[in-house]
Amino acid sequence: MNAAPRTTATAGATTPISQRSDLGSAQRIVVKLGTQVVVDAEGRPALSRLYGLMETVATLRHRGAQPLLVSSGAVGLGARQLGIQPEGLSQKQACAAAGQGQLMAIYQEGFARMGLCAAQVLLTEDDFADPIRHANLKRTLETLLELGAIPVLNENDTVSTLELERPSPGHTPIFSDNDHLSALVATHLEADLLIILSDVTALHTRNPGQFPDATPLAEVPYGADLPVSFEGTSERGRGGMVSKVEAARVATQAGVPVVLASGLVVQVLERILAGEPVGTLFLATPKGVQS
Repeated sequence: MNAAPRTTATAGATTPISQRSDLGSAQRIVVKLGTQVVVDAEGRPALSRLYGLMETVATLRHRGAQPLLVSSGAVGLGARQLGIQPEGLSQKQACAAAGQGQLMAIYQEGFARMGLCAAQVLLTEDDFADPIRHANLKRTLETLLELGAIPVLNENDTVSTLELERPSPGHTPIFSDNDHLSALVATHLEADLLIILSDVTALHTRNPGQFPDATPLAEVPYGADLPVSFEGTSERGRGGMVSKVEAARVATQAGVPVVLASGLVVQVLERILAGEPVGTLFLATPKGVQS
């Protein structure tokens, strides 16, 4: 394996992102991959799609940018390995344990072929709630980026159940899915851009699965009242449109723009960063403006 580049990208985009043509200036980019992107229709790892995405991430890293991945898919991959359709919490945790190793093996082998090191970071709610653990997490991620590694983050579902079960009454989780986790990572690392990739092409005016007249929204200005509230989750993943919109709200209120797009589209990352009209761009609250 070639030595990973140890150059550090300049923190902050060279141009404030206020329109699609500015997206290419983003340096620190958090990319969230949903289960439907990681796993194919048969429950197997979607290797061709993943390698295409990894190649783009590697190109960004070699150019001096600082990409991070937040990846779902461990439970889905583990379910296939164990030959079950997980029904209870313990089975989901078992699937997460089986699938996480396979998931990281894919990223480590893939990025190694591209001259880069993939670094696994498994998180629990306490890593954000406890000030000392939060400081340690941020310091570790900053160091990994300085060393040229690609951090790959996921919730530690084997020991943390918040993403796998409904929150208990009276408890508001810090994050309950990887959409929200990606927003927190982007916010706390002061990223320039968050890209959420799933099987959803864009935010629509209505649920396109129920209303044929629903139209996609190319852009959502900061502070806009969103016209949609989709309930439910994806077939394999645990997030849904509500979770993605809420994640976008968290990130944009902290000054991080968000693009929601389909990871099933070929060269989707290249097209987003080239300013093409792909998915929905959620513009961030301008600095100095209170959310």
